[in-house]
Amino acid sequence: MWILPEPMLAQPVPDPTLPLGWAAEVKWDGFRAMLSLDAGQLVLRSRNGTPLTPSFPEVRSGAVQLPDATSLDGEIVVWEDGRLAFERLQERLQRRGARAAALAAQWPAHFVAFDVLRLRGIDTTRWPYRRRRAVLEGLFAEQHLTAPWALCPSTTDPATVREWLTTWTAVGVEGVVLKRLEGVYEPGVRGWQKYKVRMTEDAVVGAYTGPAAAPRTLLLGRYDSDGRLRYTGRSTTLPTAAGRAVAALLTLSREGHPWTGWTFSAGWGSREKLSVNLVVPDLVVEVGVDVARDAAGRWRHPARWHRPRPDVAPADTPPFDPGPAG
Repeated sequence: MWILPEPMLAQPVPDPTLPLGWAAEVKWDGFRAMLSLDAGQLVLRSRNGTPLTPSFPEVRSGAVQLPDATSLDGEIVVWEDGRLAFERLQERLQRRGARAAALAAQWPAHFVAFDVLRLRGIDTTRWPYRRRRAVLEGLFAEQHLTAPWALCPSTTDPATVREWLTTWTAVGVEGVVLKRLEGVYEPGVRGWQKYKVRMTEDAVVGAYTGPAAAPRTLLLGRYDSDGRLRYTGRSTTLPTAAGRAVAALLTLSREGHPWTGWTFSAGWGSREKLSVNLVVPDLVVEVGVDVARDAAGRWRHPARWHRPRPDVAPADTPPFDPGPAG
C-alpha cells in the first residue's frame, strides 16, 4: 500500500497580495486531512497522523466515487446554518460507531480537496502545482464527484482574492493560501503562504491571568442586548511592558461581578481550567481577531493585544453577537 507523505505546510504572511506566478486558494475553518484509497480500503488521517476514518463514515462510503490508488490532500469541514461550524467538526472527531453515523446524518462533513498526491497509482507530488491542479479538476469532472467531495476554489486573479477576503469571511472562511504555480509538493516544508483575515475590535476586560503587577492574558467580554457581560475570548500573552501598563488601569472586583462562579478553559478543546482574577469591567481594550467563531459567538482563537482604550466607555463597545446558533 502506498504510504501517505507528510503534509506540505504554509508560513504566515502579513499581506494577501497575489504575486505573479502564484495561485490562491480559500483557507477553510476546518480540519486538515489526507486520504489514500487502495483496493477499496480508505486511509483518512489528520495532519499529525491521527486516524480519522472511524469518525467520518460518509467519507469512507463516498470513497467508491474515487478511482483506486488515489491520494488527496484537503480539509474536512462541517456546515451549520450556512456557516462553517468548527465546533460541530470538533465534536465529530471524538465519535465512533453508531454515534459517528448519527452525527454524519445530523452534521454531514465534506472533504474539500485542494491537492492530488497520487492518481490511479501515479505519484504526482513532483509535478508542479499548475499540473496537479489541472489533474485534480479533471478528476472531479471525469468522476462526477458529489458529496462528500468538494473542490477547493483556486484562482490567479487578484480581484477574486479580494472578493473572497471581503465577502466569504461572513461564512467563516479564514483567509487564503498562496501557492507557486511551478512549485512541487514538498512534504513537511513550509513552501506555501497563508494569510488570515484579522479585524480590530474593542472589548471589555472582565478578568486576567497571571500576577497583578503584570497580567499575562486578559479575559474579554461584551454586553448583550439584556445588559449582561458575555465572555467573548481571551487575549494572547501580553508583552511585559503592556502587562504592567494595563495593570495600573485595572481594579480587582470585590463583589457582584457578572462572572462570579464561572470557569474558563485554558484553550480550545482543553479540560484544564484557568486561574483568573476578576476585575471591575470598566476598561476597554483594542485587540486584533480573526473570523473564527464558536457556536456561542466567541472568538475561537486568542485575540492579539493592541492597546488600552480608557477613552472608550464599556457601553460604547459593539454588542455581543451570539451568531446563528446563539
